[in-house]
Amino acid sequence: MNKKITIGITGSIGSGKSEFSKIAENSGFPVLRADDISKEFLANDPEVKKQVIKKFGKESYLNNIPNKKYLAEVVFNNPVKLRELERILHPLVIKEIEKKKKEIFRKQNILFVESALIYEADLENLFDFVVLITADREVRLQRKLSQGMTEEDFIKREMNQIPDEEKRKRADFIFQNNGTIEELHSKFNLLLTLLSIKN
Repeated sequence: MNKKITIGITGSIGSGKSEFSKIAENSGFPVLRADDISKEFLANDPEVKKQVIKKFGKESYLNNIPNKKYLAEVVFNNPVKLRELERILHPLVIKEIEKKKKEIFRKQNILFVESALIYEADLENLFDFVVLITADREVRLQRKLSQGMTEEDFIKREMNQIPDEEKRKRADFIFQNNGTIEELHSKFNLLLTLLSIKN
């Protein structure tokens, strides 16, 4: 298959989208993570730093390093502030994904992009297909609690995401992930089969 295909991976907090991305990566496919690109800009782009300090105060950085705890508290407690941060970062993230996509497509035909906010940030147009990873709320909550997140933080982050019911209407492929990594791996292989992608 020589057609170039970009596949978005999304899902609510704790759904397992990062695990799905890891499976893609371990299977030899290139994976970009929107969250990592955002963090890169936040940490290293002087213009971003200037805008963030202007909007959210000097506490946004400690010794020139993004104060993630402070920023998380500010934006996840206030949807308006979250949108402001997204307005700074999202255009840069989109541009960077497009740039990296061109580089990757010189050598590869398939690219996976993981982003929690494909629908929230209107990123759908970047992808040929979007894969939605879902899991029951209790399963998602338990996963995040076991990783050290508080239930309060889980709820705040969840409130800033479009509900799965809405995402289901828009996604091209939907995989339930209440089970094991092995089961998720089988679903990844099914995706390759459905898209006629040779691994």
